[in-house]
Amino acid sequence: MRTALILLLLLGLAAVPGSLIPQRTQNPMKVSEYFKNSPTLSQWMDKFSLFDVYGSPWFSAIYILLFISLIGCVLPRTLEHFKTLRALPPMVPKNLDRMEHFDSWEAKGDELESARKWFAKKGFRTLEIDGAISAEKGYIRESGNLFFHLALILILLGISFSSLFGMRGEAILNVGERFVNTPTSYDSLQYGKLYKEGDLPPFTITIDKFVAKYNVETNAPEDYTLNVSLSEDDLTKSSKKIIKVNSPLTLGNTKIYLQANGYSPVVTVRDSKGNVAFQGPVPFLPQDGNLRSIGAIKVPDADPQIGFVGSFVPTYARSNGNGAISVFPEALDPRLLLSAWVGNLGLDSGVPQSVYRIDTSSMKQVGLKSLKPGESFTYPQGSIVFEGYQQWVNLQIVNDPGKNFALLGGIVAILGLLASLFTRRRRLWIRVGNRVEVAGLAKNAAPGLEVEVKEFIAMLKGEK
Repeated sequence: MRTALILLLLLGLAAVPGSLIPQRTQNPMKVSEYFKNSPTLSQWMDKFSLFDVYGSPWFSAIYILLFISLIGCVLPRTLEHFKTLRALPPMVPKNLDRMEHFDSWEAKGDELESARKWFAKKGFRTLEIDGAISAEKGYIRESGNLFFHLALILILLGISFSSLFGMRGEAILNVGERFVNTPTSYDSLQYGKLYKEGDLPPFTITIDKFVAKYNVETNAPEDYTLNVSLSEDDLTKSSKKIIKVNSPLTLGNTKIYLQANGYSPVVTVRDSKGNVAFQGPVPFLPQDGNLRSIGAIKVPDADPQIGFVGSFVPTYARSNGNGAISVFPEALDPRLLLSAWVGNLGLDSGVPQSVYRIDTSSMKQVGLKSLKPGESFTYPQGSIVFEGYQQWVNLQIVNDPGKNFALLGGIVAILGLLASLFTRRRRLWIRVGNRVEVAGLAKNAAPGLEVEVKEFIAMLKGEK
């Protein structure tokens, strides 16, 4: 147990770098910034797997050692407890007057029979020898403690199983777009250690309609409903499905969750010659509950290259200190606020970039404009038209085969903990001769024994 506690402390300490340092699986762009700003330090950090803490050999070693330690601690205790459960209570002590809550009185002759019935009714295990009964109850306390620790092992098994054989991916899709379940369709995708790319189930999803309902007084969301067309297996037949926040679409072991939503401004960008350099929707990321969103429109095919740092507000209003804000999540009065920048976008540098931001440090600003749907912004190098907007949804696609084990382990752990905390292990003794002697003993000084002994004595004396 001491070893397990030390390893548990080490596991907590080992998880600290994963909270303070950006991880590749969660924020690859931030990791790229580390390498760009401090290349030497970042290389040393990468050698110690500080950008992938939870998948590092040293973190896995602590995890596995804790797992082995728990098994080595709990299994011997479980076997010993199983033997104890089958054993009879100890014999009545010779000197009961030295025990807690001792009482004695003149015998009437029927006390043993009354005690037998009372112990049987209360669920005590008993041992009767030579006019004396030893009764014991409360072994579920130790059973609960053992079940709690066994449940921790089950939870670890579930997490390990999901880490080895599971997958998790996300994709942002505009209404009307189709998602094909292939690796290239995901915006982010993580495989388990033993998960194979060919294990992805074949299906396609078309986003038909997304409806969001909001409370007009509080602006809080009341309901999100996503209507999709699903094609499985041969991909020739489709069926209509509905996905809600707490009601994912289930395909075998794969679940598809509706995780987030927002707006994609639809724009048309022309170069100085009037040729279309870019046209289509661009997803913007929400920044608050009213879906004020920010994003970037990058046009590398324009000559010269141009980028727009933008902000989209579904229901436009002005604030004194923050400029344009949105006062309601629905697009009742949409506006697109743009800042145009000319120069090299850096897309050919080989360094990963966020699709929602532009590095304008080496670019030149050529204009600012606020646009309503249908309006255009003309600048010396070309023009941009705000055609309208589309809604987008973020789908999270998860295959988590170990979650049922983890859920079962969590339930058993809670039940075991409750049993361990609220069950009292105690012993009661009665010896009948010329006098009746009664005493009790509680393990770990658990409260409530005095009340139970008084109830037992009152029954024997015929007072209750």
